[in-house]
This record gives sequence, C-alpha cells and structure tokens, in this order.
Amino acid sequence: MSASVKSYAAVDLGASSGRVMVGRVGLDSLELSEAHRFVNRPVRIPEGLRWDILSLYGGVLDGLKAAGQVDSVGIDSWAVDYGLLDADGALLGNPVHYRDSRTEGVAQKVWATVPAPELYAATGLQYAPFNTLYQLVADRLAGAQRLLLIPDLLTYWLTGEQGTELTNASTTQLIDPRTRAWSYDIAERVGIDLELFAPLRQPGDPAGLLRPEVLEETGLRGPVPVTAVGSHDTASAVAAVPASGERFAYICTGTWSLAGLELDAPVLTEESRAANFTNELGLDGTVRYLRNIMGLWLLQECVRAWGDPDLGELLLDAAKVPALRSVVDAGDAVFLAPGRMPERIAEACRASGQPVPVSPAEVTRCILDSLALAHRKAVDEAQRLAGHPVDVVHVVGGGTRNALLCQLTADACGLPVVAGPTEAAALGNVLVQARAHGLVRDLAGGRELLTRTQPLTRYEPQGDSARWREAQARLAGD
Repeated sequence: MSASVKSYAAVDLGASSGRVMVGRVGLDSLELSEAHRFVNRPVRIPEGLRWDILSLYGGVLDGLKAAGQVDSVGIDSWAVDYGLLDADGALLGNPVHYRDSRTEGVAQKVWATVPAPELYAATGLQYAPFNTLYQLVADRLAGAQRLLLIPDLLTYWLTGEQGTELTNASTTQLIDPRTRAWSYDIAERVGIDLELFAPLRQPGDPAGLLRPEVLEETGLRGPVPVTAVGSHDTASAVAAVPASGERFAYICTGTWSLAGLELDAPVLTEESRAANFTNELGLDGTVRYLRNIMGLWLLQECVRAWGDPDLGELLLDAAKVPALRSVVDAGDAVFLAPGRMPERIAEACRASGQPVPVSPAEVTRCILDSLALAHRKAVDEAQRLAGHPVDVVHVVGGGTRNALLCQLTADACGLPVVAGPTEAAALGNVLVQARAHGLVRDLAGGRELLTRTQPLTRYEPQGDSARWREAQARLAGD
C-alpha cells in the first residue's frame, strides 16, 4: 500500500446488524470493503427487551481481526441507548433496548415538570418515547457511577478511556443545540445527574489507544488509535452525503428514515415542535434538522412475518400493484413495536376506509408508497419551517438498494433524487478519521471525494404530483 494511503476501520452498528468496514483513503482515492458482518439480535428476558452487548463487542473484535492492520478505528451506532457502569467500571447489566416498554407514560410525567414546549425550546429534540431523557427517568440508577452511550461503551472496552461523543449526546434531549453543551437546567429539573456522563468529545478527537489485551486478541500491532467520529450513525451518514452547496435535503434510509436538512443553527419554534422535527448536532457546527420516520422497519417486519421471501421478487411484484391505492402514516407509533406488522398495516388501512392490502406485493406497495409520502411531507415541511429551499434530495444508506423506493421518493417530492452511497455511515466514519489524520481537509472536501469515487444513481421525478397531494390529503382525513 502506498505511504500516502491510510487504512481505517469503521465499526458501524445498526439496529439489526453490525459490520466492520475498512476504508482506504488517499488524497484522491477512497475505497471501502467489508471485513466482517454480524447479527445484532436483541433478546427478550423477563425484565424486558435488552441488547446483547457482549455479542456485539465480540463481533467488533472479530471484525478488527479480519480487518488487518489499520491506522485508526472509529465506532458509530444507533442513538439514545446506553450502558451503566459501577464504581469499578464494570457493566451493571445488558443495555435496555429503545423498543422496550418501560418508557410508556414517562414523557407525560416529565412534561408535568418541564412542559413539552419549554423542553423543545431548550433542547430542540422531537418527541420520541425512547429519548434518553425518558429512559433515565424510568431507569433505576442505583449503583450506577457512569453512563456511556453505546459507541462510547465499546470505545471504553477497547481503550480503557471514557468519553461522550457530541453528535450522539445531542440525541439524549440533554444538550442545548445553541451552545452545543449540556443543558444543566433541564437535567436538574427532571432529576438527572449529568455527572453520570463522561466528558464531551468532538468528532475527530483522539479516544485512546487499543489496550494490549485487544491487540493480542485481534493480532494488530500497536499503537492503534481510536478516533471519535460522528458516533451517532445518522451523523456519520449525513457527513457522507455527496452534496455540493447548501440547497439539498437528505434522507438516511434503513430501519429508520431520517429526512431533513443540514443547517447552521437550530429551529426551535413552537411550529417546529408541533411538526415533530428534531435538531441534532452534526460535524463542524452543523445542525441535522430532521424528522424520524419508521422507515424500512415496516417492510423488514413484514418480510420476517412472511418467512423471508426473496426481496427482489417481492419488489418486482410490488411495482406492478397500482400506485397509492392505500397509504398509512409511516411515522405512527402504532408501528414501533415488533410483531404482526402485516396485520397492523391492514388494520390501519381498514380504519381509514381505504382498500385493505392482502397479498405480500400489495402490502409492500402500501409500505413503499407510504414511505415516499412521508419523505415528501418531511422534505416539504423542513424547507418551510427552516426557510431553506432545496433543489435535490440525496438518499443514502441501505434504502438506496431499493430502486422502487428511490423512484417513488423522487415522484413524491417532485425533485431529483441522487441515491448513494449505500454504506454512508461507514464512509462518514472513515472520512472523519481521515480528516483527523490530514488526508481530508474538511466536510466539503470529504463530500467532493465521495462524489468522485462512489457510485451514485440519479432518479428524475415522473408522473403527476397531484396524485401525491391527494394521497397526503386522504391520509390527513381531509
């Protein structure tokens, strides 16, 4: 390998799988390959739904061994969840899964102390029942001396050093997006001790060196630094949006769809709160102004219920089903929990007086039309609420493999869609590491490198946008 090319391991953990990718970066080159992929399968025990964090850590170690010698390691994952440590730094139990039911009704108790409009004005976070703030209010913290968000917990096990990376911390509903620091007032009023958290880190900060025991287990030669990246996977994915200029929207697709804009400042208006937009922190002082949409979770759960049929054939059949026959609200919390997804979609259609999808192809088409409709609504409302018009929508993440969804999103939004890269979170992870080592100059430089080196597909809007307006009105009950 050329001395001017460096190799970075990107640990990227999603809600259903984890992977260790290797990015090889030069001044004008960027190549990504998969070293190891492993299942992330939550476990339901009598106490509730838990992450199998030890299995995940084992997958990370196996992945680093498969990756071979690297110049740095970075970790990103889903947001909001955490592990609790005792005074000796030992994990007190498997981290609770955000889909666990323990936070039911907790938000209402919090709002009795800090009204929802006031909480939004202070933190900019949209309401979700599983926000870290609500989890902490519901949690029994006896014996806990330290709280580490999932990527920070794994980093601690790799290095022995503790920190709290900022982009992920911004999803806790305990950060002020204007100051990019803890909101001590909110934490005090809801009874959360911020001393539980390790000191804040910025993307690009050093996060320690792999411990000797880790080097021995993985076969790597030390020293190998771990670099803090945008450890919320959406922050890394947005960093890998191959956009130029500012007039773009993005949709990070996967288990969730995160649709929104990249801004210089948060939008903290009451209208923004009512529209359920969130202000999460990104790289270089940016704000990820976006809405969480249920995403391909809907289809994943249906496919599981149907016994895992061939997805390619299912999508081909779905493309033949009449468009917009039935749609559901893809952001409705009724679809949050696992199980019975085809039946729940059918029930939602029946309740709204629409034709009930029966076959897998009909249900799949209903899901994809509904997701495209939700993308349209989020992109339109984000532009209006932020006063930030866009000319193109960038779709990144696993949903870029779904050509039908990408085309429907272009049709619904009435804007060109540029799809790719698929492994956006891993690429954003790699680019932050590369920038920390001087191979990428800044966020814009990383995006230029992506545009030159990664395969992208463009979808032009087709058909009559009036069909989408009618479907949106139908869903709203107008």
